[in-house]
Amino acid sequence: MNRKILTTPIRDEDIEDLRVGDVVYLTGHIVTCRDVAHRRLIELKRELPVDLRGGAIFHAGPIVRRKDDGRFEMVAIGPTTSMRMEKFEKEFIRQTGVKLIVGKGGMGPQTEEGCRQYKAVHAIFPGGCAVLAATQVEEIENAEWRDLGMPETLWVNRVRELGPLIISIDTRGNNLIAQNKVQFNAKKGAIVDRINSQVGFIK
Repeated sequence: MNRKILTTPIRDEDIEDLRVGDVVYLTGHIVTCRDVAHRRLIELKRELPVDLRGGAIFHAGPIVRRKDDGRFEMVAIGPTTSMRMEKFEKEFIRQTGVKLIVGKGGMGPQTEEGCRQYKAVHAIFPGGCAVLAATQVEEIENAEWRDLGMPETLWVNRVRELGPLIISIDTRGNNLIAQNKVQFNAKKGAIVDRINSQVGFIK
């Protein structure tokens, strides 16, 4: 099975055929960008110091070590909960031109609309794989807004085949997590009834 590899800068045509549930990998650059960076752009109207047109961001608070030569080394880079950025993401996509958003868990209708309107995708990086992700970072090329502290700094990473990344919102606005919730909730009632019939005597 061939790997689907996205390479930055990402073009609309690179992601238009992706569907929720597809697995991709990223080669090129990805910038860690979470709560405070979103707030600075959207609420404080501060221009990002990184050009994200055709780029990728990672909702992550990494652990970074400074080496003896002054350069930075990625120790662990696990995803943080993407839903925290939900109220900002549509406008973030519009303003920055970002094409790939990576994080933990799903996102909601605002992000769906942003992905559909501006041609972007959201992908889930599996939790518990922060050290694996660090091995896929070839180099930290830059660090912006370091005044925010290590978790919120914009770390500019050059990566090779970062992943697996599971597409959770595609360019049509389809949402894998929302679809799964509908399916799971439809099955839940019968399962709960069966469990209750077996343990209902416990008070």
